Amino acid sequence: MKKAMAELLDSTRLEKSSPEIVNRFIYHLKYDQGKDRFTATPLDCYISFSSAIKDILLDNWLQTQPAEYALNRKRVYYLSLEYLIGRSLGNAILNLDLQGKASKAIRDLGYDLSMLEELEWDAGLGNGGLGRLAACFLDSMSSLQIPVYGYGIRYEYGIFFQHIKDHQQIETPDNWLRYGSVWEVAHPTRLYPVHFGGHVSQGGSGNQRKWIPEESVMAMAYDYLVPGYKNDYVNTLRLFSAKSTRDFNLNYFNEGEYIQAVSDKNNSEMISKVLYPNDNNMHGKELRLKQEYFFVCATISDIIRRFLKKHDGFDLLPQKAAIQMNDTHPAIAVAELMRVMVDMYQIPWDKAWDITRKTCNYTNHTILPEALEQWPTQIMQRILPRHLEIIYEINHRFLSALKLESDSLRRLSIIQEEPVKAVRMANLAIIGSQRVNGVSQLHTQILQEKVFRDFYELEPEKFIAITNGVTPRRWLMLCNPRLSALLDKSIGKAWRKDLLKLAKLKQIQRDRGFLEDLAEVKAANKRDFASYCSKTLDLQLNPDSIFDFQAKRMHEYKRQFLNALHIIHLIHDIQDGIEVYPHSFFFAGKAAPGYQVAKQIISFISALSDYIRKDAKLSKILQVVFLPNYRVSLAQQIMPAAEVSQQISLAGTEASGTGNMKFSLNGALTVGTLDGANIEIREAVGAENFFLFGLKAQQVEILKQRGYNPYYYYENDQRIRRIMDFVISDNINSSEPGKYKALADLLLQNGDQYCLLADLEDYIRVMRDIERCYQDPLLWNQMSAANIAGMGPFSSDETIRNYASKIWGL
Repeated sequence: MKKAMAELLDSTRLEKSSPEIVNRFIYHLKYDQGKDRFTATPLDCYISFSSAIKDILLDNWLQTQPAEYALNRKRVYYLSLEYLIGRSLGNAILNLDLQGKASKAIRDLGYDLSMLEELEWDAGLGNGGLGRLAACFLDSMSSLQIPVYGYGIRYEYGIFFQHIKDHQQIETPDNWLRYGSVWEVAHPTRLYPVHFGGHVSQGGSGNQRKWIPEESVMAMAYDYLVPGYKNDYVNTLRLFSAKSTRDFNLNYFNEGEYIQAVSDKNNSEMISKVLYPNDNNMHGKELRLKQEYFFVCATISDIIRRFLKKHDGFDLLPQKAAIQMNDTHPAIAVAELMRVMVDMYQIPWDKAWDITRKTCNYTNHTILPEALEQWPTQIMQRILPRHLEIIYEINHRFLSALKLESDSLRRLSIIQEEPVKAVRMANLAIIGSQRVNGVSQLHTQILQEKVFRDFYELEPEKFIAITNGVTPRRWLMLCNPRLSALLDKSIGKAWRKDLLKLAKLKQIQRDRGFLEDLAEVKAANKRDFASYCSKTLDLQLNPDSIFDFQAKRMHEYKRQFLNALHIIHLIHDIQDGIEVYPHSFFFAGKAAPGYQVAKQIISFISALSDYIRKDAKLSKILQVVFLPNYRVSLAQQIMPAAEVSQQISLAGTEASGTGNMKFSLNGALTVGTLDGANIEIREAVGAENFFLFGLKAQQVEILKQRGYNPYYYYENDQRIRRIMDFVISDNINSSEPGKYKALADLLLQNGDQYCLLADLEDYIRVMRDIERCYQDPLLWNQMSAANIAGMGPFSSDETIRNYASKIWGL
């Protein structure tokens, strides 16, 4: 029966041809959408065309998965609370090698492919670099034919849709699933129970413990297909959605309390409603912890189900499964895997712990103390009482085996005793993992020497550096077809499979003909971006100005405010009659809803934009634009047009960054500090092709140790005094006097935590260097070519090869 079905499936595989795509489109329009050529809307056509492409994906997926099951190779299980996958249609067409055929098919049907692509909502499954990195990694693993399951949550609402109104960030729901998602494969029968609360009692025999929960929810699987590049290999991103364990509580229903019955069902399903609930209050914190455990519990259940289909016990789990925890959000996986083995399968503790430590691995993404998750034991006791017991036991055994002084033990402990007793999730992840990696050389060095120094001294071999990377499929081939075509013509197509081949550009980076072609590609991309802004924002740009971007999550350490302070300096230069080259500054990024300082910085930038726009003299030379609702599809518009990439975080604060890589890959020149991956990018492209400024991480540390006094710069530097007086004044916001004084006070009165004033003078200097260099087009384009040529090592394919060899043992 199964053999006959397999032969039937093989015989019905679709052709990768324009006529086949047209036939599938018509089928889906007629039988799925129930429409004909008279009643079909553009959305119907997008859904039907996407379904036709998905059919080809499904064919490949249904070939890949059974083949991998038969090979029984070691699988990677990638756990991440975020996946910023963006739009799927263009990416699927590219990786399936259907660009020409798909375009012809849709033209034959009387539609334009780019118009249909614009109808797709970005998947609201992430917030920033963490989620985008996870999406790049899955793309690379499929392209390298590494078997992987990505796991996460199918959020019904994304983080939020950002609007800028009256100089304020306004958040509205990102209802990205309003019309469903054609790209997902639902599995209504693939359900896993997830429990919360209750208490733990003594089991029937020995020291066996039994968790008796008081609340349960079901995790239902939805699969997204992840195609490799031109290899017909398709991996799986499995996302879980919370479903009530039953539709209604019949006791409530029978007593006439219908509203209460429905309310309980809705509360159960709240877990997967929205990405990252605001955890400023107790309810938000509990919901956040529930989200993390919800997807981890379902993931471990799915991994074990798959593993036990071929194995009688758990001995071979480390040889067949590599669990990668993307930051601390999935760190509860260490305790959950122990709970399953010890409580459900009665595996002795020591054996279970050995298996867990050999199976799990942890990627750290931050050195900011506030970003290292800690859960008050009071909350964990209430939500995950058995897991807290297991964590206490792990901690007791770990510390008891060490012969160290009390201060070291206190820092190594999973449990923080004061000011609030809490579980340090990073410590749990480190203790329970075989390997711990940072995401750039500097970041890893800081982890080893400062953040996790005690752990590093115990097990130095556990810590390794693997620098982040970006997929060249989406971030060059898909978003910048003009540059891709120029590269094909200039150095051949081998770079499309091996980005290291971009190094061939070094042989022609001074060739005048190539540089003129490169300049024309950038100019055309800038015109396209100007047209995009005209259509979407009713904004007229000057394509002959420098296009300068700072596109990233809004945060004080990323120093968007430093960028704004320099713009004020340019305002003063223009007012003083000093010549300034036309310059367009673009900002994009969301501030967390509860992060008031970041929202105030957005407000300031927006008000500054209006101030310049209303001034006839300033607006001829400067433009400041805040691009609302930064997302993957907007980034794909930005990267090809960018000429300057602002990577200006305080040295020693950014773990890596990946936006810096995307900009450089598309030929933008970086102005940046020696922070995160900037250091390695500068080495790769050449110091002479990177605009460096600012204090080094060690200099920042020395400055703060000696007692950093930001007010000194205000008192002793006339330019800085004038800039800060402008911020304090009501020049840009006369209707609300003193509105932005709080931003000035952060620098002048409250210590300037991220050293903006200490770096401002050098930042002004380097931005003047950019102006001068830009006015030499030949030199500028040589530097641009050098950036592209040096970006091969920053492909996520290279990153994944390092994970595979150094961590996963593939």
